[in-house]
Amino acid sequence: MAGALASAALLVPLIGAAPSSSTPAAPSPSSGSSGSTGRLQSAFTAAAAEYDVPQSVLLGVSYLQSRWDAHGGAPSVTGGYGPMHLTDARTALATAPHHSHGKEDPRGDTSRRTLLPKGEPPTESQLPARFKTLKRAAALSGLPADRLREDPAANVRGGAALLAAAQKQLGKPLSDDPADWYGAIARFSGADDQASAATYANDVFAVIRDGQRRTTDAGQQVALTARPGLAPDAAQLRTMGLRKARAAETDCPKTLACEWIPAPYEEFGDGDYGNHDKADRPRSQGIKYIVVHDTEGTWEGVLKMVQDPTYVSWHYTLRSSDGHVAQHVRTKDVGWHAGNWYVNAKSVGLEHEGFLTAPDTWYTEAMYRSSARLVKYLAKRYDIPLDRQHILGHDTVPGTTAATIRGMHTDPGPYWDWQHYFTLLGKPFHRTAGPSGGLVTVAPKFTENKPVFTGCAKPGETCTPHGSSAVRVYTEPREDAPLIKDIGLRPGGEPSTIGVNDMGSRLSTGQQYAVAERKGDWTAVWYLGQKAWFKNPKKQPTAVDARGWVVTPKDGSAEVPVYGRAYPEKEAYPAGVPVQAVSPLPYKLLAGQKYAVGDKLPGEYFYAPTFDLAPHRVVRGKDVYYEIQFGHRVAFVRAADVKVVRSGP
Repeated sequence: MAGALASAALLVPLIGAAPSSSTPAAPSPSSGSSGSTGRLQSAFTAAAAEYDVPQSVLLGVSYLQSRWDAHGGAPSVTGGYGPMHLTDARTALATAPHHSHGKEDPRGDTSRRTLLPKGEPPTESQLPARFKTLKRAAALSGLPADRLREDPAANVRGGAALLAAAQKQLGKPLSDDPADWYGAIARFSGADDQASAATYANDVFAVIRDGQRRTTDAGQQVALTARPGLAPDAAQLRTMGLRKARAAETDCPKTLACEWIPAPYEEFGDGDYGNHDKADRPRSQGIKYIVVHDTEGTWEGVLKMVQDPTYVSWHYTLRSSDGHVAQHVRTKDVGWHAGNWYVNAKSVGLEHEGFLTAPDTWYTEAMYRSSARLVKYLAKRYDIPLDRQHILGHDTVPGTTAATIRGMHTDPGPYWDWQHYFTLLGKPFHRTAGPSGGLVTVAPKFTENKPVFTGCAKPGETCTPHGSSAVRVYTEPREDAPLIKDIGLRPGGEPSTIGVNDMGSRLSTGQQYAVAERKGDWTAVWYLGQKAWFKNPKKQPTAVDARGWVVTPKDGSAEVPVYGRAYPEKEAYPAGVPVQAVSPLPYKLLAGQKYAVGDKLPGEYFYAPTFDLAPHRVVRGKDVYYEIQFGHRVAFVRAADVKVVRSGP
């Protein structure tokens, strides 16, 4: 790992990270727009001068933390505030621990006993310093904590004070040359290991070298002049006393700082074992999905959970403050994370540090970039398409049976910026067809799309308006119409709600649906067996036209069943392997309706009932399934029940 610090690989910026292919030429602070569009740029200029921090360093660090967004004073998933992401973890402590806001068995295999949630949130005294930077910034700057939370200009001053203090602590002068600030930037990240601190600092310098220009969520124009020849003094890192992470056993790209913190494969009790299953993927069965989660817990607490043999597991955890990655399970093995055994057996799980139900959460740029690097690497290695039917949110994984639908999880939630994430992956969502294409790709402008939600802080309480990837669907083309009902979530026919965890009437950025009808500013798509309307005005579209393959019932069929897993037919099971029921969900795909196809998949079941690997086997049948975008979550239909057609002419 020590060698990795000086490695050129760690200096390589994330390809495709910048939204524009051209290098922006920043105006001088005095030439910015008048009014609100110039205030934040001026704040960076003033703070840089006050604390003798190069303005490019201040702008680069802030961009990697927040992309210069202020989020209206709302905290991030880990209690960070403002453009500099100054942390005050009290906002996070009120949130429950991992796997607690759903009631699923994260393993999702009904052939074994139910695995129950566990764990307790940490107290404030147990949290590390990286969760408390706002308090230190207040002491250094003399600014009250509430101003640092609510006032972007004050927040920038607090961040500048922290950087200047870090530079002094390292015994370095307050130089005008940004290349001299490598160590201070690394310390600002909060990383406790050398490789993560290096990756963070290298990413900041990549931003400075490339330059950036952006209009923030508050409508302010901020620009950073490109410095293409800038070469930082990376040797500063060697004197900072940071630990060397155990990285040799990880499966990560060279451009990402990873460490190996293994989840235990242990036997305990009467035939019980955990917390994952040994396998031989992709040789035994294909890896088709990557599942994006948030941890619903802090880094330290979550690492304790994944090292508990009696609990759950996933493959990677990503830290919010600096994007550091820990790997826990080999990608060839099966983690217990998604609540659907079929998806678990064919997926890699990524947990991102954060709390979905913290008030109006947002995720750091450092974590987005690390996650995108990892996903691009895994997708290339396992030939996984970079689309929303293969890069799944935990909130799009279906329940396995009707009984499990209500317990499925809702993370990473409506505040995960899927458009930005896929831009970092090099696959931004955009128009790919004309109006006759027959499909739409959901693609609202994140910062301007602010649907009303409740329940972020307290049940029934309206959340602060916030940019979102979610688009709400109605029974008729008007905003006062009833929301689409989800009979899986509410078998009694109760209406959907606008609760932040209610997935019953919600589309998400990047998902594709077949067009059912258009009427003025409204578009209808097929959704959960119904015609679902959403507002899609030409001046501010929430979806763009696309073309692709769709399924519809075979001729003569009035309806076909929909499934939450693609299990083989009963004749495929050999002696000694219990037959798994092919249980339909309570929904129906009706004649005349169409749904976008994600993939064609064999019926498979991974049988892994014991600690002894000898009985483990993959059961593969003759039945073939299509994965479809059915509601907010994906679902499966038998190929024998449907026909595949082009979505448009």
